[in-house]
Amino acid sequence: MSHKHAHLMRSIFVDPLPANVHWREIESLLTHLGADIQPGHGARFKVTLNGIEGILHHPHNSTTCSRQDIKAVRDYLLHAGITLAAYESAPS
Repeated sequence: MSHKHAHLMRSIFVDPLPANVHWREIESLLTHLGADIQPGHGARFKVTLNGIEGILHHPHNSTTCSRQDIKAVRDYLLHAGITLAAYESAPS
């Protein structure tokens, strides 16, 4: 597990949510977790992780995700069975 991914996972699963996370960091984390990311229409991305499909949105007019975007990522990860505890206990 990379230090950057572990730090990002902790940031996603804490309250209050951060407001300084870049989309490229989210995309890198999802890829690291084994997600398949396909561009959709406009700012939408179809993400498939652990057999669970979801739609995430790239931030408009910025590279930084809003707190609402981060919450959507957290909700999607939880739906796909990814928790902070499971991630931290997984072998490297």
